[in-house]
Amino acid sequence: ALRPPLHSLFLILKLVNPTQYRFEHLATQLKWRLQEGRGEAVYQIGVEDNGLLVGLTEADMKASLNTLKKMAEKVGADITLLREREVDYDSDRNTRKIAEVLVRKVPDDQQFLDLRVAVLGNVDSGKSTLLGVLTQGELDNGRGRARLNLFRHLHEIQTGRTSSISFEILGFNSKGEVVNYSESRTAEEICESSSKMITFIDLAGHHKYLKTTIFGLTSYCPDFAMLVVSANTGIAGTTREHLGLAMALKVPIFIVVSKVDLCSRGTVERTVRQLERVLKQPGCNKVPMVVLNPDDAVTAAQQFTQSTCITPIFTLSSVSGKSLDLLKVFLNILPPLSNSKEQEELMQQLTEFQVDEIYSVPDVGTVVGGTLYSGVCREGERLVVGPTDEGCFLRLKVGSIQRNRSACRVLRAGQAATLALGNFERSLLRKGMVMVSPKMNPTICCQFEAAIVLLFHAKTFRRGSQVTIHVGNVRQTATVECLHGKDELRTGERAVVRFHFIKHPEYLRLGAKLLFREGVTKGIGHVTCLLPPSQNHNQNQNHDQNLQDY
Repeated sequence: ALRPPLHSLFLILKLVNPTQYRFEHLATQLKWRLQEGRGEAVYQIGVEDNGLLVGLTEADMKASLNTLKKMAEKVGADITLLREREVDYDSDRNTRKIAEVLVRKVPDDQQFLDLRVAVLGNVDSGKSTLLGVLTQGELDNGRGRARLNLFRHLHEIQTGRTSSISFEILGFNSKGEVVNYSESRTAEEICESSSKMITFIDLAGHHKYLKTTIFGLTSYCPDFAMLVVSANTGIAGTTREHLGLAMALKVPIFIVVSKVDLCSRGTVERTVRQLERVLKQPGCNKVPMVVLNPDDAVTAAQQFTQSTCITPIFTLSSVSGKSLDLLKVFLNILPPLSNSKEQEELMQQLTEFQVDEIYSVPDVGTVVGGTLYSGVCREGERLVVGPTDEGCFLRLKVGSIQRNRSACRVLRAGQAATLALGNFERSLLRKGMVMVSPKMNPTICCQFEAAIVLLFHAKTFRRGSQVTIHVGNVRQTATVECLHGKDELRTGERAVVRFHFIKHPEYLRLGAKLLFREGVTKGIGHVTCLLPPSQNHNQNQNHDQNLQDY
């Protein structure tokens, strides 16, 4: 059977007693593949270059795995056998096997692979409890004990409902083992021991906190989304809305059906069938893949990032621990969406840091949290932050940097962190600002144009309508100034629309994904044109003149 090779999955027939020259060549090749895969590569042994499953005898497989182990040691990596399976080849009576092996770099200087996973789902579906169990290694008692450490506010503890965005980390070492679970393990120790880090962004499930959930999805740039569905209630409340948001923002999504300990097998199967029906609908066009064993988990992790339509489904319990290991196997193998080349290109650009959170920390001063979109940021670097309400940018100096709650000297594109700004006045900062290199000469706008599609509207969408705009970390009310070529829009229609921010100018990027909402009105699109403040002013003058002429 022919099988197409997958990205980061490298096919090799056998590695039995290679010459010294051949070994050096293979080790160099492995080093390059690890760089391309940002510290990870999967080798499939016993497969020809064209994908033909030939298989190896037990002796040849043992020798090949030994050679791969030596290659990994030479480049500072470890190997983990993911799975083995027997194959039939030429009716050979001897048992032949193929093997898939994960090769992962040993961590050095905090250069671990960091994947961000947004956690979505209806209120009371068990999102925070699942994260507590995954990251702390202790099962829940059925009354929410596991989630208590995740909550940030007293009212969250009292109600059991998340209302803010919180972050939890799950670290895997070079051998694929979870490093969180030893006693008194601090975030700093987890970072030091991890080759791969999963950062969970715990978002609110209640509809009244929808703006916070959307902010988490647009601002923190998650690589993946995990939709948690309660087995006993099925698709209820905001589940469809969260699924739609992730799909609109093109975030790959996998589904966890929780609380299976509370239900009969028939109820769980009914919930899974309900999910499969929704995923297969024309609006979704997804291919559901129910994960039942470790082999399914490995296959799901590899195919999930290859095809935008594959949607893995896990059924598990945070109380009994059923199938939790399958989710850990999946997260351990899950490859990054971007390769090292794309990462390098972003790092070559000028520094741009999105301000998502602002704090005042005793003895430290003002601290901002967010994501470095491009460039490299170092301690002591001088940047400008803005735009202010007047459209200005203010000078500041970066003090210390913390990533995943541990000190970090250098921040690279795509990484999230908190930056200490010393005695910089907190009142001058707000969410939605950017900190950029002074060389950038950033363009700000009060008006911009976007190509949009109206997902849903109860009536019509026309000039004068007001909506809340979400673009990256920007969230502000805007007025529809005009619809090019149309007087109004109805559900499902497309147009190029000019928006005008009501309060203050913002920094936007051309091509940035845009999401807007107001009540039941929802739409998506991307920014096509920025109109600088001076142009806005001239247009407003012309508009006033036209009104006077009229």
